[in-house]
Amino acid sequence: MNILIKSGHLIDPKNDVDGIHDIYISDGQIAAIGKSPKGFMAEQTIDANGKTVIPGIVDLSARLREPGHEHKGTIASETRAAAASGITTLCVPPDTDPIIDNPAVAELIQRRAEEAGFAHVVTLGALTMGLAGEQLSEMAELYHEGGCIGVSNGTRYINNTLIMRRAMEYAASCGLTVFITPEEHSLVNAGVAHEGSVSTRLGLPAIPEAAETVAVARELMLVEQTGVRAHFCRLSTGRAINMIARAQHDGLPITADVAAHQLHLTEMDLGYFNSQCHLRPPLRTQRDLECLQHGLQTGNITAVCSDHQPHDADAKLAPFSETEPGMSALETLLPLTLRMADEGLLTPIEVVSRLTQHPAEILGLDKGHLGIGAAADICIFDPEQYWVVDAEKLVSQGKNTPLHGWELKGRVTHTLLNGKTVFSLES
Repeated sequence: MNILIKSGHLIDPKNDVDGIHDIYISDGQIAAIGKSPKGFMAEQTIDANGKTVIPGIVDLSARLREPGHEHKGTIASETRAAAASGITTLCVPPDTDPIIDNPAVAELIQRRAEEAGFAHVVTLGALTMGLAGEQLSEMAELYHEGGCIGVSNGTRYINNTLIMRRAMEYAASCGLTVFITPEEHSLVNAGVAHEGSVSTRLGLPAIPEAAETVAVARELMLVEQTGVRAHFCRLSTGRAINMIARAQHDGLPITADVAAHQLHLTEMDLGYFNSQCHLRPPLRTQRDLECLQHGLQTGNITAVCSDHQPHDADAKLAPFSETEPGMSALETLLPLTLRMADEGLLTPIEVVSRLTQHPAEILGLDKGHLGIGAAADICIFDPEQYWVVDAEKLVSQGKNTPLHGWELKGRVTHTLLNGKTVFSLES
């Protein structure tokens, strides 16, 4: 099908495009930008006047809950929510049930995503069997047969440093990126909130800053020893950012991301035991938040992700310490990140690069851009439209969000996947 996206403000950081352009799509690919190809006849025209057109968003961390926890969400329900959010590619961590430690599980997830047809889904393979931190997984098999684009131990810390070193060496030999969630579990010690004045006032078990920084320090030393490509997921502390920046300056092959909500929420939002703010890593201090924002400005943090974790209602109804951490975050990823531009912390093209180009590069995917011949994965949004977050109206099966009642700016109007409209606000 031939599609014309007319008069939209195109922002494509990889190709250094920032201006009003027509986009011509043919057979699911970008046929031309600006000038119509010879003989092009549009079968569908999308009027993007007054709207912004960007490559489809690439989300580095989204739990779709299938297989294993379908009462919280399914691949179909969560990729539909992704389409409504302008997200066309999702990366799934390995901690599904069963765990992605064999190619069959990865193939199942990819097949279900293709059947749903709302978004591309890629998987991370398990770094160790069962994520138990004791025996290395068959990473080469996960890569070649399962199509896993990287490896990770999810949120489960590998206590044995020798096993972590061997895992990094194996991943390096396969050319795989290791995705690291830096959290030293013995220091977490059943904590549920940042160690500080708020956790003390509320009497909540606390997670110290050191739980993150100790883990970052160990993994940086092992990256230096093994030479593996490493990506640090969902950093939350200013000190960890400083450590990452120093290592990047020294030439280590590392990148880092931050969850969008960590750029706008702090420990103060826990209020009086608001379980919707029970997140992992926990919400930190205002100073940490400012350091995360600064890390995005300097480029030490190269990507923003949703860290989407949908839950059923019961998961958030117990006393704070007994609730499950996480929030339904796909639909607020774009507007929360756009707020960085509204606040003058990033330019619009920098915001888009951290949602599209850089996440795609971290995953090693030819996504996140709209060059000629590229897949027509496109997000169109109205940058001036305000909307109020209503938890019950979220497209995601999970209605758990601490942002209920927030007024956000920037609303997705169309999402295209391989040139096919998978979401339209009008429909």
